[in-house]
Amino acid sequence: MMRHVISLLVENKVGVLARITSLISGRGFNIDSLAVGETENPALSQMTIVVKGDNAVVEQVRKQLGKLIDIIKVVDFTNEEFVERDLMLLKIYVPPGKRSEIIEIVEIFRGKIVDVGQKDLVIELAGMEEKLEAMIQLLRPYGIKELVRTGSIAIGRGVK
Repeated sequence: MMRHVISLLVENKVGVLARITSLISGRGFNIDSLAVGETENPALSQMTIVVKGDNAVVEQVRKQLGKLIDIIKVVDFTNEEFVERDLMLLKIYVPPGKRSEIIEIVEIFRGKIVDVGQKDLVIELAGMEEKLEAMIQLLRPYGIKELVRTGSIAIGRGVK
């Protein structure tokens, strides 16, 4: 099964997300990741959906999505050049004497400490899914209190 990153430009209207997700799940796909946000035009939203599936079946779903009235554009980035990022916020327990060790790990991953408490830190990290997973594995021994992720967002590369 191949991983497909699909970008949708949609009208920013009530019910659009529900129609899209029901079309995808109705075809037997589990959505691995879904991120939606308003674009530079408040009347439009950009959706990034990640699914795993057979190329032919995903192509069929892509064509069906293109027929929905509220969808302006559908792009499957699978065979395209694109930039993809996930965002993660991670609250980690800071054992006595380990704060500088944890800060060093965060700096190596080019993360950002966005909140400091007496016994914990909140860390922000953006990057590829593998990068986030690697940081989680390194920080897990300290004690992860809470973790939240956005899922993937993607955009096509500019013309070279």
